[in-house]
Formats: sequence, structure tokens, C-alpha cells
Amino acid sequence: MRERVWLNWAMHVGFYLLLVASALRLVSRHGMVAQTVAALVVCAVLALAYLVGVVSWSRLGRRRVVWLGCVAAVWLGLVVVAPSFSWCAVPLLFLCLRLLNARAFAVAAAVLTLVVIAAQTKIAQEVDPSLILAPIGIAAMTAVTFWELQRESAARQLLIDDLISTRETLADSRHRTGVLEERERLAREIHDTLAQGLTSMGILLQAADRVWAADPELARAHVRRAAEAAAENLGEARRFVRDLRPPGLDGTTLPEALARLCANGGDDAPRVHLRVEGEQYPLEPGVQTALLRVAQGALANVRDHAGAANATITLSYLDGEVTLDVFDDGAGFAEPAPAPGRGYGLRAMRDRLAGVRGVLIVESAPGEGTALAARVPVPGPATPPVREQEVGAR
Repeated sequence: MRERVWLNWAMHVGFYLLLVASALRLVSRHGMVAQTVAALVVCAVLALAYLVGVVSWSRLGRRRVVWLGCVAAVWLGLVVVAPSFSWCAVPLLFLCLRLLNARAFAVAAAVLTLVVIAAQTKIAQEVDPSLILAPIGIAAMTAVTFWELQRESAARQLLIDDLISTRETLADSRHRTGVLEERERLAREIHDTLAQGLTSMGILLQAADRVWAADPELARAHVRRAAEAAAENLGEARRFVRDLRPPGLDGTTLPEALARLCANGGDDAPRVHLRVEGEQYPLEPGVQTALLRVAQGALANVRDHAGAANATITLSYLDGEVTLDVFDDGAGFAEPAPAPGRGYGLRAMRDRLAGVRGVLIVESAPGEGTALAARVPVPGPATPPVREQEVGAR
């Protein structure tokens, strides 16, 4: 950490400052006698040994303890020659705390403290309790301070590890959520397009089979419409790969796509009326897609479950809102409970509308048909002229 780096450099600088201060004190008090020169030579060896460890710190690895032992041995010899160098024990105590375990550090701290006490007692003119208590107090404060720094550093590192672990967990959770959302999206797409398209093709081919002998032209017309539905579904399948806009809206407006949707029925399909109210204004692609898919799902339910003869789709461009209403005159139902294995359609419609801040309302009663209303808020004015067209199977 940044604080630990600065602390290390402070101790290294402090070590050399103490060496220089001790050397100057030695020279000023004793002059350049033989003992002083010998002490200065040992001091230079100690400075060089310490510098080698600092420069080669990362390469030493586990050999740092050996390096510390060599530095401590040279320092001990220097103290024997010149006791004034004893205060270099403080940086050495810091190194012991960094490199040794608790038991070894306790032994090293005791030895360093005793050496300092002995050296200070040797050079003192008279012995007093401060010569013993001061080194013990300094060693204790230094050890406690470094221990506390290490404890805070360890706690901070643990917090950082927890944060990293939490971030990875959140990333995994977001990934899983994204996978589930993508699966849900593909399920809606398959339900609203491929499944319903295959159903339409099945109805058309069955109708062609029933009238093949009696009316070959009508049968071929049904087959051609089934082929068109197959081509549209192939386009939908390719869109899954390209993730493009629905082919049902490519190059057409939403009302035109709805008109084509209403025309894709067979002999057994109900007659569908399409009403477009209000002046058309541009809609976002997501809104158009959602409304088209809701209409597809609603007509599929009318065809498969309602037993209706007629259905009406009303697309209304209102001020600040676009609505899509689908009404059929079929059997209706008392409870919106799906049949076993079915019923994904309404939930898919609601989910799709929720993606564009829309809502879905369903009203039905036995024998009174079903009304489905999709409402999506949009910016943009509209006026209320009405035009109507009827599209259905003949």
C-alpha cells in the first residue's frame, strides 16, 4: 500500500541519518584516531550492506532474513567498536518486525534493546535509570506502533479482498440475470412469432387439404399463403441471429403491419376488422414492435381459444398515449386462468409492454367475449379523425 511504501522509505532514510549522526558524533568527540577510522570503515560496510538489501529487496525473497542477520551482525560489531551507533537499532527493529514471526521478533527486540542499554551505559559518565528505561520504552513504543500499522494494513487488505469478492459476486449475479432476461426475451419472441407462424401455416395447410379435391384453386391459394407465412417466419428466425427490427415492420408502418397480420387467416379464422383512430405520428421502434407482438398474441388467442366469428383491432393515436384494443365475440372466460400447458401469451404481452412502460388490461365474461387493451405512453400530439378498414379471410 502507499502508506506502507512511505513508511519503509522513511525508515531507510532514518537509518542512514542515524549512521551519519553517529559518525559525526564519533569524529567530533574522539578525532581521527585509529579506533575512529576502524569504526568508520565498519560503518561504511554496514551502509553498503544495508543498501544492497534495499536495492535488491524484491529479488532477495526468502533470503531477506539472511540479509537482516548479516546487517545485524555488522551493526553489532560496529557498536562494540563505537557504542554511539547503538541508536541505529530503531530501524533494525522495524526490519525485524517486517521479516520475523512474533516469537523471533520478541527475541530480536530483546537483544537489540539490551545492546542499546549496554552501549549507552558504557559511554555514559554515570549510570542512571533513564539509560535502561529509555531504550525499553522506545523499543516498546516502536513495536506497538508498527504492530498497529500492520494490523490496520491487514484489516484494510481484508476489506479490499471482501470488496473485490463482492464485486465479482455482483458481476456473476448480473451475468446470470442478463442470461435469464435474454432467455425470457427469446421465449417471448419465439411465442409471438415462430410458434404463431407455425400455427398459421398448419391451419392454412389443413384448409388446403380439406378443399384440394373440390376447389384446387382455393387450395393452392391456401398453400401460397402458407408459403408466405413460412418466409416471414424464416425472416424472424434470421432476426434472432442479427437482432434487427422485426421484418413485419421493415419498410411499413404499424397500421400496415397490423393489416397484413389480420389478413393472415384461413377459412376457420374469424373475420378481423382493423380500425385506426387519430392522426398517425412516429413511434419508437420498440413501441411498434411491442404493439405488433401484442396484436399477434391476442389474435392467436382468439383463433385458438375464443371460438369467435369476429374480432376487432383498434389502434388509437392519442395525445401522449398510443393504445391497441382487441375485442372478440367469442366464448370469453370467468377467470384468467390458462389451460394446462398454455397461458404464456398474456404474461409475455405484459412483460413486453413493461419494457416500453406500457400496461395491459384484460376484461372478459362467459359468453360475452374478451376485450384486451394495451396502453403505452408516448410523446406527441394526435387528433381524433377515424378511418376504418376490414380485413379478413374469405
